[in-house]
Amino acid sequence: MTETIKTKVLVIGGGPGGYVAAIRAGQLGLETVLVEAGRLGGTCLIRGCIPSKALIHAASHFATMVETARESRFGIQLETPPTLDFAQTIGWKDGIVDRLSGGVAGLLKRAKVRVIEGWAQFSDAKNCTVTTPSGPLTISAEHVILATGAQPVELPFLPFGGAVISSTEALALQEVPKHLAIVGAGYIGLELGTAFAKLGAKVTIVEAKDQILPLYDDKLVAPVQRWLEQHDVALHLGAKALGHDEGCLNIETREGETIALPADKILVTVGRAPNTFGWGLEQMNLRMSGPFVAVDERCATSTRNVWAIGDLVGEPMLAHKASAQGEMVAEIIAGQRRRFAPVAIPAVCFTEPEIVSVGLSPGDVPAGVEIMIGQFPLQANGRALSMDAGDGFVRVVAQKSDHRILGIQAVGAHISEFSGEFATLLEMGAVLEDVRGIIHAHPTQSEAIFEASLKALGHAIHI
Repeated sequence: MTETIKTKVLVIGGGPGGYVAAIRAGQLGLETVLVEAGRLGGTCLIRGCIPSKALIHAASHFATMVETARESRFGIQLETPPTLDFAQTIGWKDGIVDRLSGGVAGLLKRAKVRVIEGWAQFSDAKNCTVTTPSGPLTISAEHVILATGAQPVELPFLPFGGAVISSTEALALQEVPKHLAIVGAGYIGLELGTAFAKLGAKVTIVEAKDQILPLYDDKLVAPVQRWLEQHDVALHLGAKALGHDEGCLNIETREGETIALPADKILVTVGRAPNTFGWGLEQMNLRMSGPFVAVDERCATSTRNVWAIGDLVGEPMLAHKASAQGEMVAEIIAGQRRRFAPVAIPAVCFTEPEIVSVGLSPGDVPAGVEIMIGQFPLQANGRALSMDAGDGFVRVVAQKSDHRILGIQAVGAHISEFSGEFATLLEMGAVLEDVRGIIHAHPTQSEAIFEASLKALGHAIHI
């Protein structure tokens, strides 16, 4: 006989949106069941954010030692070049993933969330059958939270398989490719391309648009492009991938020439699409917004007591957005008044150097709004220079009429750690004078935030 479970809250998907929603629901005393077909943690923890950052970190250490073997740096020199056991590197990365996934399981258990391993198939908006390793079971819920995430987009002329891989397979390789071709110069392609270049691969990047990281302005992108060019990463901008043959990727260049690029592996990173197929979305009578599930400011769908969060509901497809929405929905179900209305959501590229953007860039400001811009170079920051990391800047964009900060952008080493302060300033409605009144510790790169604000006011101290 098929087991039947009745619960207050059913969460589909154990990624950063789903597991946070389930934990918060459990904390609030709501009977909660979470269904996940794979490992707890979702794309971000298992095959995305966390493993890629681990690989980037290891690659940076290796590259530093390679450079030190070539020539002395800071009075330090290695007698022989370092060696790389890449399988061991991947094993270390996997250990981090295992630890964090196990931690999520422990948190869910502590919140008294029942976790079911299996694939859910909905027959209507509140009822589903889950195929589990021990057989099928049915679940009936008062509230359903859909957190099914997204998956890499496949190109019809470069289907995944064999030499053509997605970021998932790239993070599981057991050896560094000699030649890695990357189709797509967004943040995923550039993060992984930078890491593999540091690990010794000959990396080539193909992008249909005329700029890498096309969602960012050219000033933010320039230091990243300089690093790529200085480290022999080949860039084909305004080019189109055509297909592949054994050992090569065929492209059409901006000038219309067809060429074959050497490629042991071809990494396709042209975007991600919401997971809307295979679990019965069509049975739930949900209104759609293009490829995404349409929701209101509470993440409520068009069907009563069915909620959707994270990548399933649209851009930005970021783990921290999903987590914030998951926590909010759990609290709404528990009777609290909440709505999802952030002033800005931080976006970070873990490239070399890193990029952070929160709020409006100068080119995003609506027509008719006069702005003040303050930009402070890291070359004038003592901490940045002490790390040999002066290529970059912090930029503050403020409204001229009242000095309210509209956006902050930065590019530089370890600059991702600034994202919290940037977001806080925007959420709190800070004006330039507020930043002027905050004492930033010396010597830290955070002083550049202070100086950029002073620059916008017309009296920066250190430039």
